Amino acid sequence: MFLQPGRLWMLLVVPVLVLAYIIVTRRKKRTGMRFTNTAVLGRVVRKQSQWRRHLAVALSLLSLVTLVLAWSRPNGVDRVPRERATIVLVIDVSQSMAATDVAPSRLEAAKQTSIDFVKTLPEQYNVAVVSMSGNPATRLGPTTDRTMATRAIQGLALQDSTAIGDAIYVALSAIQMAPKGDDGSIAPGAIVLLSDGQNTAGRSPQQGAAQAREDEVPIHTIAYGTENGSVDLDGKRERVPPDPALMRTIAEISGGTYAAAESAGDLSRIYQSIRSEIGYDEVKKETTATWAGYGLAFAVVAALAAVSLGARWP
Repeated sequence: MFLQPGRLWMLLVVPVLVLAYIIVTRRKKRTGMRFTNTAVLGRVVRKQSQWRRHLAVALSLLSLVTLVLAWSRPNGVDRVPRERATIVLVIDVSQSMAATDVAPSRLEAAKQTSIDFVKTLPEQYNVAVVSMSGNPATRLGPTTDRTMATRAIQGLALQDSTAIGDAIYVALSAIQMAPKGDDGSIAPGAIVLLSDGQNTAGRSPQQGAAQAREDEVPIHTIAYGTENGSVDLDGKRERVPPDPALMRTIAEISGGTYAAAESAGDLSRIYQSIRSEIGYDEVKKETTATWAGYGLAFAVVAALAAVSLGARWP
């Protein structure tokens, strides 16, 4: 993107110059020089290096291109570390989290990796914890106290049902509870939602994701567990595969990211990736000086190539 895109028309000069150079070069080859004594000519006029001449022209044109781009005031994107943020961990505690396809169980492995994730977040970030079941609840409001966050995660216990949509609304409410800045603004928020099953109760998850998008709160979803996971419910073995399609849809609607974790190691790597994602803001930055520097560099090298054409090397 350019702040002055109308100036890019100057780039049309480049193909015109290339065409002119090709025409002049071919005409020069056809014309030749009238000199009867070629041996004397060889001693008087040194043969010019073709590749150095072409290189000088090419570098000059590159310099022109980059300088025109700089003149058009290009914009880039810079990743700037966030000074503050509120991260809400939404952790599934439905009965399916008792499955042991992720050792020692889905819930216990999720607890430990979530605690490790919280400890890696910048100290100034607020962390909130929401348990996701048929009755989602905020187990810890936004706080920078990592000890309290650890205790809240450790205290999670299995419950019935899974209301993903309702859990998203609870998480959005938790973000509003975060301390405001000196200017009265609420810190940027993000939701990390881990679920190993399908939505079985409450409001539509897609509706919750749409509300998160409206609030500018991305939801980073994790489809947790394997297709072969199972639990014993009321004396009957039930398969409890994750629902990756729903998790991906929630992430896409809200503007977050999606990942699948089939082991504690997978979950740990995903948390690291999410930490990198939520720790930065993308800020537009004018890169005129950068492109002008490229143009200057090409111009210097082109000048050196031109000087080498006229120099008589030993």
